[in-house]
Amino acid sequence: MLKSKSFLSIDFGAGSLKIAEFEPSADGGLKLLRFGTRPLGLAGSQEAARENVVKKALVELLAEGGFVGRQASLAAPGFQVFSKFVKLPPVDASKVTQIIQYEAQQNVPFPLAETAWDYQILGNAPGGELEVLLVAVKSEVVEKLFTIGEGAGLRMDVVDASVAALCNAFRYNYADQEGCNLLIDVGAKTSNVILLEKNRLYARSVPVGANSITQEFAAESKLPFAEAEKIKIADGFVSLGGAYEEPDNPRVAAVSKVARNVLTRLHLQVNQTIQFYRTQQGGNAPVRVFLCGGGSILPYSTEFFTEKLNLPVDIFNPFRNVEIDAAVDVEALERVAQCFGEVVGLGLRGVVQCPLELNLMPKSSRTRQEFNSKKPYLLAAAYALVVGVFAYGWFYSRVEAARREGLEKITSEVDRLRIPAEGLQREQAALENSTKQTEQLVLWLEDQTQWGDVFSELRRVLAAAEEAQRQKLGSGPGTVGVWIDTFLTTEATQPVAQAAAEEAPTQPSYMMDPVLMKRYGLIPRGPTGEGGGEGGGEATPAKKSSPSNSTNEISSISMTLRAVNLSRVKTGANNELVFEVQNQLKSSPIFDPNETRFDGTLSEEETTFSFPMKVKLKRPMKL
Repeated sequence: MLKSKSFLSIDFGAGSLKIAEFEPSADGGLKLLRFGTRPLGLAGSQEAARENVVKKALVELLAEGGFVGRQASLAAPGFQVFSKFVKLPPVDASKVTQIIQYEAQQNVPFPLAETAWDYQILGNAPGGELEVLLVAVKSEVVEKLFTIGEGAGLRMDVVDASVAALCNAFRYNYADQEGCNLLIDVGAKTSNVILLEKNRLYARSVPVGANSITQEFAAESKLPFAEAEKIKIADGFVSLGGAYEEPDNPRVAAVSKVARNVLTRLHLQVNQTIQFYRTQQGGNAPVRVFLCGGGSILPYSTEFFTEKLNLPVDIFNPFRNVEIDAAVDVEALERVAQCFGEVVGLGLRGVVQCPLELNLMPKSSRTRQEFNSKKPYLLAAAYALVVGVFAYGWFYSRVEAARREGLEKITSEVDRLRIPAEGLQREQAALENSTKQTEQLVLWLEDQTQWGDVFSELRRVLAAAEEAQRQKLGSGPGTVGVWIDTFLTTEATQPVAQAAAEEAPTQPSYMMDPVLMKRYGLIPRGPTGEGGGEGGGEATPAKKSSPSNSTNEISSISMTLRAVNLSRVKTGANNELVFEVQNQLKSSPIFDPNETRFDGTLSEEETTFSFPMKVKLKRPMKL
């Protein structure tokens, strides 16, 4: 996707900071406008001191180099980026992301929750497996770079890995090279070994870099790192093998030997990488070598690798197909061009579709940038809100003034009506009190007639039971008779057994027809045995419990009923009559069916039989 304005590419390397400003060329390629580089010294590869050193170098470069672009892509330092090539079994495309997530959890050496990571599917291996490049970096590393860049007024949109940026730069500039090409990027702290074929790629980062030359030389010569670095850059070279005359300066001789020893270790790692690529990845042997990175600037580096690898070695030129602006100092660029591979690879992301497009930007950074991009709109909205609040406040003040004026009028009217209202409230309270007293009197009057309702219901129940039993037996009038023999009431708070123990003879408070009362045992029979139902029998006075803690409320009735002995008419007829009485009582609207029951056993005599029955009132009666 083309960009209409110039943009920056920044390589935050371990040994140096490199910046270039590009714009799209007329033919759709890349055009270099300006560039700059600044060494970071030993502190650049030390995490504790790195942030301050990089920040200082970036501010100075932006100020001195005349860079005008503010949109920037950056490459994270290679020594802080983890990369690995993994092979996945052939699976459905919908499951690739899930499998790669699993591989990332297994391979990335730090928690994924604290990691910015990405992947690129490279294609299929000869065995059918899916080849994937997995890269990751700690989120805090990128966050620090973003903080540095944003502090300098930059807006970052891409965070690339150095391996991917180098591959993109090589493909763009050396697309005409056939066979397998070996790219050796000698960095300050680590080096990248990259093998590229037409449709294949393999890369490995090894922990050998140019800083190792300076550190070993400084230790051997007992010099500070900065001074040893100056000697290495100014006079150092890679010592040639075999017999040759050493330099007169012992320090130069020492640094050249150290450089050869370090590059020899790097050569061993390069050989191991080539062997792995050929045996495990199914790749071909390289046919040529390209050197890049700050460590490749040392004289005789090309000759050293030509001797060791027995292959033609060239210096990688990342600006081979890049248009150079007329204002650029070409001679100065030639001296450091081989160090700008990552920078050019980043710049290409802004103008062409690249083979590798990774982005290690953490979610937190994206969120922050999105918020920053919306700041102008948020400020405008805040301004509109302030204006709206001011207008609302003015309007509300006018409304409040009108409200106060109306409230004062209403208050004066309320004060005028307050005294009559208080008198009305007193009268209303007195009326409510009288109403409650009247309601209580009505309840008491209803309680006075409840006994009559109970006895009338008992009369109806016994008559209904007699009629039902006569129909079952098919007998005529006078055959079946049932009446009350004893009648005990129990207060609501007392158990029945206790109430029966404390009962005292009383005369019922409700009067009915004397004949019926004699029949149902509600008045004592005379000495002549007068009274009785159709079946005859004695009756004892009705009794009512009066315990010491009386509540003047009756809830239960315990009765002994007597009936004509029907066993001479039909076997089991007495039991049928008992349960008919019980069913009639349970179906009564004034008795509780759950606690109304036949309560004991039948006691049969020659002409009559008796049985106990307990009845619970649904609404207790006041005495």
